[in-house]
Amino acid sequence: MKKTIFIFVALLSVLGFNACSEDDDFTFVAKPNPEGIAFENTLLESYPLNAANKDNLAERFVWNATDFGVPSPVKYELQASTTESFEAQEVVAGELTATNYGVTIDYLLNLAGQAGLDNDPETDAPNTGSLYFRVKAYVGNAGGDTEQLSPVIALAVVLIEASEGEGGVEMKPQMYLVGDVTAAGWDANNNNTPLFRDGENDLMFNFTGRFAGTTETEGFKLLEVLGDWPSQWGLDDSGALSSTAILGTDPSAFPVATDGYFSLTVNKEDMTYTFEPYDASAAPSYTTIGILGDATAGGWDVDQDLTPTAFDPHVWVIEGIELTDGTVKFRAEDEWENSWGGSTPLSGQGFNDNDPDISVAAGTYNIWFNDLDGRYILIPQQ
Repeated sequence: MKKTIFIFVALLSVLGFNACSEDDDFTFVAKPNPEGIAFENTLLESYPLNAANKDNLAERFVWNATDFGVPSPVKYELQASTTESFEAQEVVAGELTATNYGVTIDYLLNLAGQAGLDNDPETDAPNTGSLYFRVKAYVGNAGGDTEQLSPVIALAVVLIEASEGEGGVEMKPQMYLVGDVTAAGWDANNNNTPLFRDGENDLMFNFTGRFAGTTETEGFKLLEVLGDWPSQWGLDDSGALSSTAILGTDPSAFPVATDGYFSLTVNKEDMTYTFEPYDASAAPSYTTIGILGDATAGGWDVDQDLTPTAFDPHVWVIEGIELTDGTVKFRAEDEWENSWGGSTPLSGQGFNDNDPDISVAAGTYNIWFNDLDGRYILIPQQ
């Protein structure tokens, strides 16, 4: 009897092993998605390219997600060419898992140069033309049936000729606060407080200040252009940084449930953000903050006073100030005991530590200053 039971158990083990072996032999076959892949962003009629703004974002390419019917992650590769047939191509960015990628004016200028365009009015080379892009979706590392290409799209570019772009004030990207926890409320053109653009990275922004959140408030969003809701940024359904241009619909607001001080950072290059409480209880309170220097009407002797905002006494602004070519600094109480400068024009951060003078070009500006972190931004007014 014992021998019979042993033989029966052994037989079951063999059958089980064979079944597992057959399961192990099961394979998935990747197949192209019949719905395909295509760009979803709306292109401009033309893209003016000025070397003075080379770090600005020119276009963020957005495409639909796709799959190949296999349990492997789909990756994307944005490709560019100077010809529609893609006889020669280059990889703008590869190994992407997100369905969007931004390119700068500098990248388009380099590609335009490969296409034989230039901005020198003295040459016969044209300063207008088209640059071509497509996106590849794939699984694994191989090509063939495991990849799929989108239709090609063309960007019409115009290289600003040197004589047109010389001199003047460089135009930089901006971001402004809007929402029921901000000074402007949900009005998109209400002297909205700007974020302070990083002096070294035009795609990174910072703001430390008050947000008047409650359990009843919706929160805040960001605008690239005042009065322009299509330029808004917020959060997607997963809580990640996104925009109307990427989503094709309005993003959700950044939620704020308490009234207090917070530090916000936004990185449009990495598509990341942070939003953390900030302890401002020990921050000094100033009665005046002024800007002065040889670029101002009062020179180094008379401060041009900024005004603190009613919403947040640590954020100061002066509107429509005329500056000449030269340098400026900020200081408190018309004294040099507390003063701020910076090594980067138009935006940056001072540290109240014998900072360098800020270089400026002649023009009319709205100027904002934050005494909590010494950040400043000069916004040219056209």
